[in-house]
Amino acid sequence: MTHFFTRLHICIIVLLSVLTFTAHDSQAQEAAVTLTDELIQQLKQQIKEEILAELQKSNLTAQQQEPADMEQLKQQIKADILAELQQSNALSPLIEAGIQQYVKNQQAAQRKAREEQLRLAKEKARNVRRVSAEQDHIYGNPDATISLIEYSDFECPFCKRFHPTAKQVVEAYKGQVNWVYRHFPLAIHKPLAQKEAEASECANELGGNDAFWRYSDLLYKRTTSNGKGLPIESLVPMAEELGLDKGKFQECLDSGRYTETVQEYFREGTKSGVTGTPGNILLNNQTGAVELIPGAVLFDALKKAIDQLLKQ
Repeated sequence: MTHFFTRLHICIIVLLSVLTFTAHDSQAQEAAVTLTDELIQQLKQQIKEEILAELQKSNLTAQQQEPADMEQLKQQIKADILAELQQSNALSPLIEAGIQQYVKNQQAAQRKAREEQLRLAKEKARNVRRVSAEQDHIYGNPDATISLIEYSDFECPFCKRFHPTAKQVVEAYKGQVNWVYRHFPLAIHKPLAQKEAEASECANELGGNDAFWRYSDLLYKRTTSNGKGLPIESLVPMAEELGLDKGKFQECLDSGRYTETVQEYFREGTKSGVTGTPGNILLNNQTGAVELIPGAVLFDALKKAIDQLLKQ
């Protein structure tokens, strides 16, 4: 046994030396480990033959003794190799390299998953309902070539940020682009976001499209967002500020008659690939071409997409 472990020690030293010279070459490292595995197998075979010879001399059968002796040998080999590697710190760079590679693999997998999710969402965007003056709240020219359809949540801080950007787009394109607001109250912002959406519909009922947009502007101006942006009791006084009948507005909001309307907008958005707010879909009303642009994108990004869609 002593001769074997001496040879094993030499084998480990050879491995460490090769790893040192191939620290930045993964293929060379792999070849070095493979070579050492082969040496160990050869050593194991030699010691097996030595064990069998000793057993024959003592009149014991290999069947009686070999399994236990070989298992002991395997465990000793593992322990000696690990001890040698740990003492030499040769494992540290290899472990660090393994961790870095794992992180890279995870990031690549997450990036691929996001890309696939976006691809599927863009396909669903083709299902977006066409703009209708009877069903939609339209800001700007109803007959514009391009519609910026926004599925939005009054309690979403990103929607609050995007609100003036959408208005800027309509004004910049001078009749070529309109803005269509559709409700998409997120579960994390309920019940306030749902009631705000219903309140905006009540404003529309009492004062028409203009009242809807003025009330929406005021909601975004007053709320601090994230589901608790303002007291729900303030919804009626805000309508009164805009000159809407307080009693009728209260009755409309309490009746819940626009609850299903808001939820139908939400279902439409989901079918169209919207998963968060603001969920923006650009639609060429003449050709039917669509472009999904999620998030509170900046004016320049929207302009680039709109200019491209105007050519289609």
